Amino acid sequence: MPYLDYAASAPLRAGALAAMLPLLERPAANPSSQHGQGRAARAAVETAREQVAALVGAAPAEVVFTSGGTEADNLAVKGAVLARPARDRHLVCSAIEHHAVLDAAAWAEADAGARVDLAPVDGLGRVDLSRLAALLQPGRTALVAVMAANNEVGTGQPVAAVADLAHGAGALLLCDAVQAAGLPGVDMAGDGIDLLALAAHKLGGPTGVGALVVRSGTSLRPLLHGGGQERGLRSGTLPAAAIAGFGAAAEAALAERRTGAAPALTALRSGLLAGLRAVAPDLEVNGHPGPGAGAPDPGLPGLLSVRFPGRRAEDLLLLLDRHGVACSAGSACASGAVTPSHVLVAMGRGPAEARETVRLSLGHASTQADVDAALAAVAQALQVLAPQASSGPQTAPVSQGVPR
Repeated sequence: MPYLDYAASAPLRAGALAAMLPLLERPAANPSSQHGQGRAARAAVETAREQVAALVGAAPAEVVFTSGGTEADNLAVKGAVLARPARDRHLVCSAIEHHAVLDAAAWAEADAGARVDLAPVDGLGRVDLSRLAALLQPGRTALVAVMAANNEVGTGQPVAAVADLAHGAGALLLCDAVQAAGLPGVDMAGDGIDLLALAAHKLGGPTGVGALVVRSGTSLRPLLHGGGQERGLRSGTLPAAAIAGFGAAAEAALAERRTGAAPALTALRSGLLAGLRAVAPDLEVNGHPGPGAGAPDPGLPGLLSVRFPGRRAEDLLLLLDRHGVACSAGSACASGAVTPSHVLVAMGRGPAEARETVRLSLGHASTQADVDAALAAVAQALQVLAPQASSGPQTAPVSQGVPR
């Protein structure tokens, strides 16, 4: 059964499972305990900390383990805001951030007296640097949040340039790298990132574990209080087995990057797009058009967001699921939502167009056979679905407040 939903969650890697099993099979031990079993669990945690740090160009001591990317983003946004005086709680977020960032910013605005501005993006989903710079308030802006690459359309962002702007205003930069940490990768030190959010399951690790990488010297208020684990920034007993799986997945992802996995994945994506165009000539690509299109760095090499004019995504997904093809209409975190994607709307798509969009994403175990099977299923589904009247292009203004 072809799985084309890596952007939602990547299949568990064999190496990650192998790293977890010894810790699951032996008697449970708290990594904070001083006996032998506790020390063994702690050793596994610290090995994983080194592996995760190596993946993103950070120091091991900067890695703070969390329950996932959502908690990491919340700790970054809320922790940065609460660490600043009330008069200096200004946030600037790109309009296409994950809801873990946008909703945390909405909380900061409603409950912590923060002021929030959204930086608009262009039609490809790239943040507008000049307009972002105009929103900054030197000495008052606490945090700028711009993700490394968007989880719905795959477009990469000029992270280093954003870091320069943020630091020039005295603000921290939060970079949600949940999607981009493996391929194409991020360099926390090289790009000037202060706070970096990660999730294990996007790399082929287990669900329920992630990290916020906190640059040394960064002031952050903890959200959880208790045993003082993770440098006092995230209290709670560490899940050693899950963290070990996270570390093994990070190490495997780094090895793939170093051995040139990105071009192969890009080639699969290009073949998938060519096949889709053959069966749906009116298809439109959201975000970066792909290699050789004369646009900047495409961002995520395995992600493809496409619109099938006149076909509702939910109908197409239902037919594809019957053929065993797993993909999605956008962010899996927003499944069941009746509102159109905030990402596509921010890029200028109308609500009707956004509802005609399907996201297909490839990853570490994807094969040409997966692509071929998916294309065959799409061709059959399109024969069933007659195009419906569309409202046509609609340009929606980018809100300057956080979507509720």
